[in-house]
Amino acid sequence: MKNFILIGAAGYIAPRHMKAIKETGNNLIAAYDPYDGVGIMDSYFPQAHFFTEFERFDRHVEKIKRAGTAIDYVSICSPNYLHDSHIRYGLRIGADVICEKPIVLNPWNIDALIELEGEYKNEVHTILQLRHHEAILELKNKIINGEVDKVYEIDLTYITSRGNWYYTSWKGNEEKSGGIASNIGVHFFDMLQWIFGPMEQATVDIKTKDTNSGTLQFKQAKVNWYLSINANNLPQQAKKNGLSTFRTLSIEGEEIEFSKGFTDLHTVSYQHILDGKGYGLADAKNSIEIVSKIRNQK
Repeated sequence: MKNFILIGAAGYIAPRHMKAIKETGNNLIAAYDPYDGVGIMDSYFPQAHFFTEFERFDRHVEKIKRAGTAIDYVSICSPNYLHDSHIRYGLRIGADVICEKPIVLNPWNIDALIELEGEYKNEVHTILQLRHHEAILELKNKIINGEVDKVYEIDLTYITSRGNWYYTSWKGNEEKSGGIASNIGVHFFDMLQWIFGPMEQATVDIKTKDTNSGTLQFKQAKVNWYLSINANNLPQQAKKNGLSTFRTLSIEGEEIEFSKGFTDLHTVSYQHILDGKGYGLADAKNSIEIVSKIRNQK
C-alpha cells in the first residue's frame, strides 16, 4: 500500500483522484485546499488530515516524514497555473507526482521539470486518460494497420456549457488556465498527436474568451477543430434535448463514439502508473506545445 497526499482537494476533478487512490488499494493520508468544501473526502478517506493553509500542510507532511511515514505520491488537482510549483514541491519532498491535465502551461516548464526529475530521482506522471479509452485504442490500432501515407480528414467539435462563474474564476483567466484550448481541449489534442503523429502546423480562425477554432496539421491527419463553452453554440438538437454538452469526432465522415466510458479512466491511469507504465513529462510535451501555440497566436 502506497501513501498519497493530495493538493487541490476541493476541485471538480479531485474526487476522481480520491476514487482512483482508493480503488487501487492505496491510502490518502493528508490533503490541502484553501477552500474547505471537501465533504467528498468522507466517501473515500474520512481519516485523512485536511488543511486550508499550505504552511500547516507542509509542516504536517514534514512531521510525519520525520516520524517515519513515507510519502510515496503527491496527487495534484490544483488550478493549472499552480501545477508547476506543486510538482516541484512533490519532487522536493522526495515523492513521485501524479498531476492532472494540463500538466503545465508552457513547453519550457516541462524541460525544467525533466531536469529536476533527474536531480531528485523521482518521477512526474500525468493523466492522459483518452489513451486508455477503448474506442480510442481501437482507433489507434486501425490507423497503425491502415495506409502508412494516408492523411485523414478529421472534424472535432466539443462544446461544454459554462455559466458566468467561469469568467470570474481562475479558469476564465488565460494567464492562469491557459485558455479554452488548455482547459477543455488538451486531452483531445494529446489523443490526436498520439494517434496521427506530431503536429506540423497550427492555424487559429476564432479566438475569443468562450470559443476557439482552427486547423491542425499532423503527420497523418488534417483536423478542423472547434471548442466552446458558450451554450448558444450548441446544435439545435442538443438544445431541444436539454443537453449542456456536445462532443463529436468524425474521421473521413465516420463518427467515432467515445462519449461514454470515462468514469473509471482515472483509476486505470493510476493503476498503470503504479505498475510502472504511466505517462510522464515527455509524453505530455507535444500536447502542451499545441495548446501553447494556439494560445499565443494573435
